[in-house]
Amino acid sequence: MSRLTIYQYPKCSTCRKAVKLLESQGHELESVNVFEEPPTAAQLEQLIQLSGLDIRKFFNTSGEVYREMNLKEKLPHMTDAEKIDLLASNGRLIKRPIVTDGRQVTVGFKEAEFVQSWS
Repeated sequence: MSRLTIYQYPKCSTCRKAVKLLESQGHELESVNVFEEPPTAAQLEQLIQLSGLDIRKFFNTSGEVYREMNLKEKLPHMTDAEKIDLLASNGRLIKRPIVTDGRQVTVGFKEAEFVQSWS
């Protein structure tokens, strides 16, 4: 199949499910640990553009750091550039996994959507 980049956290059970599914389909994976190496602002801009999704979809809204920073209240008042810089500064804020082949991007793991996107 194809070579994919997956931004994930290896200890995350959802990420492990995504990796297992992609590998079972024959994809070659380049794995990036978002906690250790979050994507840069430039990489995030490209991922967001390719995904066609709102920047808010890239935030891990159920995460501890998101809640501690009170981002539910702050994000609506931030510029897109500020949101991207924030995501790039802390991989724990990023919804995972993010998968890309350089042409399309998926964020999060819903098995049916995932299979449709990456089959």
